[in-house]
Amino acid sequence: MKNFKKLFQGLHSFILLWATQSFSELGSSMTSYALVIWAYQQTGSALTSALLTVCSYAPYVLLSIFAGALSDRWDKKRTMLVCDSLAAVSTLLVFFLLGTGRLEIWHLYLINGFNGLMNTIQQPSSDVAVSLLTPKEQYQRAGGMRSFSNSLITILSPVIATAIFSLFGMTAVIVFDFLTFGTAFITLAFFIHIPAVKVSPGKTQESVLKAAGKGLQYLARNQGIFYLILFLSAINLTASMYNAALPAMLLSRNGGSEAALGLVNACSGIANVAGSLIASFASKPKSRVRVITNSLLFSMSTENFLLALGHSTPVWCLGALLGWLFIPIMNTNMDVLLRTHIPVELQGRVYAIRNTFQFFTIPIGYFLGGDLRR
Repeated sequence: MKNFKKLFQGLHSFILLWATQSFSELGSSMTSYALVIWAYQQTGSALTSALLTVCSYAPYVLLSIFAGALSDRWDKKRTMLVCDSLAAVSTLLVFFLLGTGRLEIWHLYLINGFNGLMNTIQQPSSDVAVSLLTPKEQYQRAGGMRSFSNSLITILSPVIATAIFSLFGMTAVIVFDFLTFGTAFITLAFFIHIPAVKVSPGKTQESVLKAAGKGLQYLARNQGIFYLILFLSAINLTASMYNAALPAMLLSRNGGSEAALGLVNACSGIANVAGSLIASFASKPKSRVRVITNSLLFSMSTENFLLALGHSTPVWCLGALLGWLFIPIMNTNMDVLLRTHIPVELQGRVYAIRNTFQFFTIPIGYFLGGDLRR
């Protein structure tokens, strides 16, 4: 018991924030998934459903740089509470429109875009809050725990959302979302203190553009971090192209089927959870950069080859397990690398710039992958 407590020493506030925020993210993810099902039932168009994701993702890519500059200027706790509350108001609007029979697809496009904007503003504050609540020696464990919750949400939200939607309807999914939001809001508002970032005395407030520029200047001075971000951006392009083509490939090949695709996706989720647990309890590596590159090398050289060249479901499942096992380990070490080297007063804008550069290739990759497969 003493050893267990030692493992999580100094993480009490972080664990409280992590658990409740993850619970809220589960509710939000379930609502988003159920709305995709609802939209497809109304239109029968896969494009309509895909555009819902595009509307959510666009603000994240386009406005992250400015959101990070604002995040470094604003109080982290207040920013998270306000963004969560506004997102909840938009969900309440969906609830009202659905109850009155007035909900239309274009409403969801606008609401998803607004929620994407709130997430874009909140995310840098949430990332910096983790640094403020976590001792440096626990960064790796905190990163592994965040990866673990994200993996669970990815696995559970479609299952739970589909079950509740099928049995009780869209309204029940939204009610569950409100329950998770209330839990996270009350906990953050009354039980968690996020320390303020220390500001140098006499320092004048900069414009948003100048503050965002300082984040870019930091990456220009620390080119090793910037090149690593660009490297991961290229990996995301390749991986998203492959992921876009994967369902059609497994459904159309000899031995492929919907069951095979489901098993491969399940194995990917299991590997993510297992990798997150390994990252949470592993000791500090000698070189985090080496862990990041080696993890990607192993993942890309196992999953892609086994899925492309394999001819049976067991081989494809093995590829998914090997391919995704080390991704949480890579992400956790990347997270520790950034938190350790970036000054906390710059983390919001640098993390936001990272989001823009590292993840803008994902929608491009999905588009190219779908087009090449066609």
